[in-house]
Amino acid sequence: MIPKIAMIGGGSWATAIVKMLSDNLTEKEIYWWMRNTEAIDHIKKFKHNPHYLSSVEIKLSPDNISTDIHCIIKSADYVILNVPAAFIKETLSSITPNDLKGKKIVSAIKGIVPEDNLIIGEFLHDIYEIPYQDILVVSGPCHAEEVAFEKLSYLTIACTDLEKASTFASFLNTRYIKTNVSDDIFGTEYAAVLKNIYAVASGICHGIGYGDNFQAVLISNAIREIKRFVDAVHPINRDIMESAYLGDLLVTAYSQFSRNRTFGNMIGKGYNVKSAQLEMNMVAEGYYAAKCMHIKNNEHNVEMPICKAVHNILYEGRSPHIEMKLLAEKLN
Repeated sequence: MIPKIAMIGGGSWATAIVKMLSDNLTEKEIYWWMRNTEAIDHIKKFKHNPHYLSSVEIKLSPDNISTDIHCIIKSADYVILNVPAAFIKETLSSITPNDLKGKKIVSAIKGIVPEDNLIIGEFLHDIYEIPYQDILVVSGPCHAEEVAFEKLSYLTIACTDLEKASTFASFLNTRYIKTNVSDDIFGTEYAAVLKNIYAVASGICHGIGYGDNFQAVLISNAIREIKRFVDAVHPINRDIMESAYLGDLLVTAYSQFSRNRTFGNMIGKGYNVKSAQLEMNMVAEGYYAAKCMHIKNNEHNVEMPICKAVHNILYEGRSPHIEMKLLAEKLN
């Protein structure tokens, strides 16, 4: 049976995944939901997303792109979610657990649901009654912009059912995309949330003038923070040095394409949060994650000085210069 795959979301990463699915030689049907009618009309006419990765050719049938989320989801065996975590509840507000029953739900979201302080897998399980074995998580290290350029990239697909992870991974394999599989949906999701906070920290440090030497120390401490936290919330045997953890952290903290690093850099240079968000015109998941993880860690009491420093700067109005100077005394 030909698998039917629906993409929910219209941003850069959604466009990149649609490209991967289209370039993969496995026979499949691809559907795409986005809320912007003008963008849909543009794609149908010119076969390019006018707002994100506009150089990428969209190889979908015009009939398979719609603003009707019910129609798109009903058509699919696999539903890929790729909207900012802060807007996932709004996006799925008209969707019921029955609408998603029996489908494999794939999260390509690198964030946490702010109102509930739940990672996407937990949110889908608790609110939409999706069994964990039917939830898959896509993690990096992989920037959408490099997918557009067809630069060799790697993805990890996580699911408690490794056979399902392998099946979905086979839909994404192309000459420029290699995939790995994992059974650690909790660890990969929390690592993806946390790495955005550390990318904000990296950007702040760059913005206030810290150099590469300090950045190296910052990120080596960050991967230890990730390990402490994921081991506390989901203690299984995992190698934190694998690409899904360390690799994703490194590319997000250092890359020119990282919106979280860009956001942090602006904060370090003196922008307030609102001004930085308006100028970027994109969602930096690390901003929301900093508050959510601060609250979440009250349950676990893990030592996380970098996360705490970012929270203090973004939500407590602390000076980036002073907060990073204090943080520097705690790192090794």
